[in-house]
Amino acid sequence: MNQKTWPPPSHRHRYSSLPLSQKPKPKPHRHHHHPSSTASHKPRFTPTPTPQSSLNHDFSSLPYDIIARIAASFTLPNLRSASTVCRSWRDALRLLREAMVFVWWGKKYKHGRGGVKGNLEKALESFLKGAARGSTLAMVDAGLIYWEMEKKEEGVKWYRRAAELGDPAGQCNLGISYLQAEPSNPKDAIKWLYRAAVARNVRAQYQLGLCLHQGRGVAGNQIEAAKWYLSAAEGGYVRAMYNTSLCYSFGEGLVHSHPQARKWMKRAADRGHCKAQFEHGLGLFSEGEMSKAVVYLELATRAGETAAANVKNVILQQLSPTSRDRAMLLADNWRSLPSSR
Repeated sequence: MNQKTWPPPSHRHRYSSLPLSQKPKPKPHRHHHHPSSTASHKPRFTPTPTPQSSLNHDFSSLPYDIIARIAASFTLPNLRSASTVCRSWRDALRLLREAMVFVWWGKKYKHGRGGVKGNLEKALESFLKGAARGSTLAMVDAGLIYWEMEKKEEGVKWYRRAAELGDPAGQCNLGISYLQAEPSNPKDAIKWLYRAAVARNVRAQYQLGLCLHQGRGVAGNQIEAAKWYLSAAEGGYVRAMYNTSLCYSFGEGLVHSHPQARKWMKRAADRGHCKAQFEHGLGLFSEGEMSKAVVYLELATRAGETAAANVKNVILQQLSPTSRDRAMLLADNWRSLPSSR
């Protein structure tokens, strides 16, 4: 699903505690008070003993469907750990463990990995089998394939099932789907994006920030928008890094800070954001770092930022042949730092 980055100019606007032990109350002593004495005795609080039955929780007695619902969004390592709790949990999670096998095969077919030729139909078949066993991970993947196949209503159906089971990725995708629908449904989009954002889904945090920035489905609020951009940026979301930099640069929702703006712009650039590479290259140029500027401008040019080529060519004329060759070699050997995109 295509995403916008920065709003266009027109939008700038429990563990119960053990009961406290109770010591026998000492017998009161008789005191002779002077008639003028104003001393008073405060009432003593006696804690109520906690019934022993409330200290013991037999989680193995939970119904199988409740256990499966709780673990619907678990990854395979978490499912394996949960399955060791007790025999009841192991049995209840059997279908979800099976689902992980189908998710594994689905990803192999989807991406053509491990000697398997890419095949979206077989990938979808595997994801649907995983989804039928209750895995929200499989539901989201099935929804993604339906979306790619332009069967958006079917995709939204699977996003909604995953979202209602508490899967943050499903909630995020459902929210974005509502934004992209014709007509759009920003009110419901905000509801699901917020649920995913508070669950620390960085993509949802970024999208929620955009909606707050643009006043889409919610009253515009630059401070709240910048808060979500920053949270997503700290979680490794590249687009949010770029927007966070702009917030610091323009003082929109964040206190104006050139060092912070430069830091986040470089982080985005080093993770492959072409606009950030262009902007960071311009910043280096203005600071006299010609060779470094050429590297970032060359990367931006290769990524499609045509305007970066003009500035790069101007700088190249000022460099020695050796410096030019070194800059181009650095660009050729450049590798993007990992991110959550």
